[in-house]
Amino acid sequence: MNPEWEEGAENVFKDLGFSKTESKHLMIRSRLMIEVERFVEKSTLSQREAAKKMGVTQPRLNDLLQGRIQKFSIDALVKMLSKVGIRVDVHVSAA
Repeated sequence: MNPEWEEGAENVFKDLGFSKTESKHLMIRSRLMIEVERFVEKSTLSQREAAKKMGVTQPRLNDLLQGRIQKFSIDALVKMLSKVGIRVDVHVSAA
């Protein structure tokens, strides 16, 4: 093992010192943000057009594309994705 680095856990936010609960929320939000980014990249839409389809303003979409995770709730991200036909499934299991 290289002494300059150590292997992290499955959740990078936990490794960064966030609480177990907050790190899980951040992982969910980041995953949803990645899906929004993928939609924008794959579409032929401008940011303005993509934002309109998602029901947000272009500056709001730009915040997301700049990784400003603190500005987005899980609910807001799910709504954005659903407006462009991307279904979000939830899996619940015992800890």
